[in-house]
Amino acid sequence: MKKTGEFIVHVIFFLLGLITVGCVLLISGYLVVSGIPAIREIGLWNFLFGKVWASTAAEPKFGILPFILTSVYGTAGAILLGVPVGFLTAVYLAKLAPPKVKSMMQSAVSLLAGIPSVVYGLVGMMVLVPGIRKVFHVPDGASLLAAIIVLAIMILPSIIKVTVTALEAVPAEYEDASLALGATPIETYFRVSVPAAKSGIAAAVGVGRAIGEAMAVMMVSGNATSRMPSLFESVRFLTTAVASEMSYSSGLQQQALFSIALVLFLFIMLINAGLNLLLKRNKEG
Repeated sequence: MKKTGEFIVHVIFFLLGLITVGCVLLISGYLVVSGIPAIREIGLWNFLFGKVWASTAAEPKFGILPFILTSVYGTAGAILLGVPVGFLTAVYLAKLAPPKVKSMMQSAVSLLAGIPSVVYGLVGMMVLVPGIRKVFHVPDGASLLAAIIVLAIMILPSIIKVTVTALEAVPAEYEDASLALGATPIETYFRVSVPAAKSGIAAAVGVGRAIGEAMAVMMVSGNATSRMPSLFESVRFLTTAVASEMSYSSGLQQQALFSIALVLFLFIMLINAGLNLLLKRNKEG
């Protein structure tokens, strides 16, 4: 009976794993089938490197280079702002914070993670956008900078929570040995604990959340089409391009939007694959 029960549990887990893989394959296949026709008709070069998006014009054009560059710059900026803050906060919570402070701050981080993206966008639109306009004396604060700041705040909870978990999983013997050799606690945390938890810390970087966010970004970025990205000008991301036009699109325009989703999907897959390869090489080294 015990072996039979274990066999049933193994089968259930195996089927659930197959369902997960099947969902990924289904989504991938649907995006490919829906997006390839538009790329064939428009042309891969014109689609990826065209600078004009005019999907509703008399002679429509479907160039998404501004969207691609905006997504790259926005994600990179959010990571540059959010990762240092989240990482140092996680080190403090995992190694230095008193129990009461740690409990309070972890509750705040969990609350931050539970806030809907539309609320981030609303606060950014009402507070951040006017603030950027006044501080930098620009005509409109809805810009790439506003989107970067909002995205940096949105990825903080995942960075902090996963990094704290990774640091707490480091065996205490590592730190004890370092302290016994005369290292200070700070040296031990940054030269022993952090390198030992680097795979978990790398997984904490919220690239997927940053590059895949749509609603909050749409509300603070201005959502202007066919404009190359600039820090203080209105821009449009890949995600917001799909969200803005899908409700009324049809024909080639709708197919082009699916092609944008396919590019975004492949972009995220390449980033994750590259990160996993880098971590694997570092582990082998």
